Amino acid sequence: MGPGIAQSFAMGGREVAIWTRSAETKHKAQERIIDGLNIFVDENVIETSQIDQIYRRISFKNTIEEAVHDCDMILETIVENVEAKKELYDLLEKIVPGDVIIASNTSALNIFELVPKKLLAQMFIAHWYGPAQLIPLVEVVKSEEAPQEMADAIVNLLYECNKTPVLMKKFIQGYIINRLLQCINREIFFLIDNGYCTAQDIDNASKASFIPRAMVLGLLQKIDFGGLDMTANNYYNKSYRLPEEVDIPRILKEKLDTGELGIKSGKGFYDYRDKNINDLLKKRDKQLFEVFKLSKKLENDPL
Repeated sequence: MGPGIAQSFAMGGREVAIWTRSAETKHKAQERIIDGLNIFVDENVIETSQIDQIYRRISFKNTIEEAVHDCDMILETIVENVEAKKELYDLLEKIVPGDVIIASNTSALNIFELVPKKLLAQMFIAHWYGPAQLIPLVEVVKSEEAPQEMADAIVNLLYECNKTPVLMKKFIQGYIINRLLQCINREIFFLIDNGYCTAQDIDNASKASFIPRAMVLGLLQKIDFGGLDMTANNYYNKSYRLPEEVDIPRILKEKLDTGELGIKSGKGFYDYRDKNINDLLKKRDKQLFEVFKLSKKLENDPL
């Protein structure tokens, strides 16, 4: 996530300092940023001549102290480990002034319960989705102690970097999209585990129906167009019953047990063993680019 976020800020004209733990992750980050910028060139968003200009806004620092020196905002994207987070924030408490905005990209942790009390007045969540340089959404949550002015500053910065921030009213684990996706995943695995359809059937059906429709109507405006009474009838008539919750879906457990972890292992629900993974990732990014270009066009001209 870090390289994509850094690229987004640099493309928005900001100076970015990165700290990472090892030379290996530094090298991977540098490669990923250059690859990401080249996709924007391929899609005629920036010129080849701009790559060096944008990349020079990004510097890699040897220590955390160097990275956060004289900065306006810190965005933490480290591993989802409680002790690692606490260690980092204990250090930040000692070296970061109170007027610096601090935000975590945490996916699952309530960061407001982990950071030192002193930092709460400047503490936020800014949850990005990967690939961060392409997907516009950033879910923003402020601590109860943080001022609205800081929240507004984050939102404005994200808009200036061509992102679509959503400022939530309060923290809930999973935020908006991960909670929706978890509900969908529960139903997906119920259908597969009980032999109603295949993974390919689910993908074909979703890509040919509610996913493209949502680009125009979202989820709630779709209900407006269909009629709230129709949606209410689904509840009154009990036309849908939630599947029983399980510790882990059977098909997911089987995949884990056989080491079929997706593209990282060469096979998941689909077989990627005859494909070049780097080429596959580049193709994914190009197709996402096309989708989000259309999505932005529709977002700027809503119903």
